[in-house]
Amino acid sequence: MKTEQGRCEIVESHDFTALLFCYNKNSVKSEIFPQNSIFFTEKNAIILWVKTEFALQEEIYQMKKKKIRLILIILFIIAAALAVWITVSLWVSENYIVIREYTADTGKGGNGFRAVVISDLHDHVFGEDNDELAEKIRQADPDIILMDGDMLNAESEDASVPLSLIRQVKETAPVYYALGNHEEAYIADGHPELEDELAEAGAVVLDKNYTDIEVNGVQIRLGGMYDYAFGLNGNNDALAAPDDTLNFLREFQDTDRLKIMLAHRPDSFIFGDASQVWDVDLVISGHNHGGQVILPFLGGLYGGDQGWFPEYVHGMYEKGNFQMFVTSGLGSNRQKLPRFNNPPEVAVLTIR
Repeated sequence: MKTEQGRCEIVESHDFTALLFCYNKNSVKSEIFPQNSIFFTEKNAIILWVKTEFALQEEIYQMKKKKIRLILIILFIIAAALAVWITVSLWVSENYIVIREYTADTGKGGNGFRAVVISDLHDHVFGEDNDELAEKIRQADPDIILMDGDMLNAESEDASVPLSLIRQVKETAPVYYALGNHEEAYIADGHPELEDELAEAGAVVLDKNYTDIEVNGVQIRLGGMYDYAFGLNGNNDALAAPDDTLNFLREFQDTDRLKIMLAHRPDSFIFGDASQVWDVDLVISGHNHGGQVILPFLGGLYGGDQGWFPEYVHGMYEKGNFQMFVTSGLGSNRQKLPRFNNPPEVAVLTIR
């Protein structure tokens, strides 16, 4: 390289250090590297020890290695934390029952009453003979217990799981049982005795019928139906529903009582104009398992007829003439994905 004083060149390098000779005609002390210079007068040369490009590259290489090592450590920690979270979430979603409180303000519930809502047990057993689940229900201190369908599976050998649970909790509060799609399939698959068995165990079975009851001084008409509250005519018109459904709903709504409908799947009332046509105060549903997989910030992943990222899968909603409560339920059955980030729920619904 050239400078104002003369010419400089690297003449030897070793151990990432080089000798830099700077030639100066007048043997004048160089001002180019005043602090790092070692001077020799022979041939008017100034010998300077400086770091070479090799030393610089080695430093850069070592810095990159440290950065890569740090990034790998961070990625490992993230992956390990994610693995722990997934494992714990899967276990919790299968085994750890939570009690959640909700409120439905209907304007007809007086001072209010407490309803335990459970659904979608799918023959799952919490503890020996479901004693853990029964204890959770007792802890909630309900005025009524609502079992909203899919408490067994379509392919179950018998109904022993829901029957045993009914027997355990019927002394805590009256039990009302609405059928879900799995009960409907179980009956169709050669078990027509199911409704009689449920009644003998101590539940009032609601299958396109209703009962008038009084709870804490509140006059209630409590019904149950699995079918759609509209017709499958392309427009989902409520008045195009089958005759038996039309007759049942018209009779059900013909009262001044607080009208509560157990409809296992929310889909029965959310499509078409059903929520504008039918005079129901509160619809209580399950079926969608809270979306099965609950993603942070996004919610439930899938919900039956509602498809991906459904709206009506968990919690309180307002739709047309009525309010709707949807429980995330207690289990699942042969879904492509397991319940995830989605603990089994005993819902305690205070109805006012």
